Amino acid sequence: MSVKGRIISLKNQKNAIILAHNYQRPEIQDLADVVGDSLELAQKARETDSPLIVFCGVLFMAETAKIINPGKKVIIPEKDATCPLADQLSPSLILEAKERHPGAPVVLYINSTAECKAHADVICTSANAVKVVRSLPEREVIVGPDSNLAAYIQGQIPEKEIIAIPPGGHCYVHECFTYEDLESARKRGGEIICHPECRPEIQRGSDMVASTGGMVRLVGSRKGNAAWNILTEREMAYRLKTLYPGHTFHVKEDAICEDMKKTTLENLLLALEYEQYEVTLPPDIMDRARGAIERMLVIGR
Repeated sequence: MSVKGRIISLKNQKNAIILAHNYQRPEIQDLADVVGDSLELAQKARETDSPLIVFCGVLFMAETAKIINPGKKVIIPEKDATCPLADQLSPSLILEAKERHPGAPVVLYINSTAECKAHADVICTSANAVKVVRSLPEREVIVGPDSNLAAYIQGQIPEKEIIAIPPGGHCYVHECFTYEDLESARKRGGEIICHPECRPEIQRGSDMVASTGGMVRLVGSRKGNAAWNILTEREMAYRLKTLYPGHTFHVKEDAICEDMKKTTLENLLLALEYEQYEVTLPPDIMDRARGAIERMLVIGR
């Protein structure tokens, strides 16, 4: 039996569900039960009846699935698939910001560690960040760890003061997009969509700013076939092409999240076979972080 066949057999045998982020390798996306952005996957993790959740993504995503499913077993096929953006924020930085801005609520991007989420008032994703921050009555809001997402929120809600922590926090994949990339896209033709983790000047030069889930909806809303320049991680084009084969998608070939690519068919098979690597977290961290995540899920997309 092929590796793919063995994965499907084990998944069915163990009544497992495979969740995969839009940036995963094409062959992983093809085998997943659900492919989506961080919010979609968090919602699906909460809804599933499967006792075993296999999360093909990076660690903070698997942690989120565990936090909202404390009674289920959550495994991640590659234990070293972490997020450099998430690792730029620490609980001490959050506590320092709260001391400097008493009364300001803490909104943490889902791309943060469980330990940091435990210090948040509410979590957000790139899909619902503006909606989450707008729902808060306070004028000052602490947002971390992505300063470009914080800048995007500030641009959408100018009446609030967004305090970004840490200053300059960023995703190296989205920092790779340049003005030259925008110029090339304009010459090539087609709509330009960038992720809010891109720098503010890239956001301003694009036609639209959207989360990966938002990109799916934008392309799906367009009648007929169109050309699109997708300024986010390369594998998003595979996801879009799978859903909308008549459209044309252009990506930057070296916009690659190395940690997302650590998940392979081989370690997915091992994860199902041996139920490794299980995500475990201290109960108090899970309890505190769960409240912030649940508040986000109530607000929704």
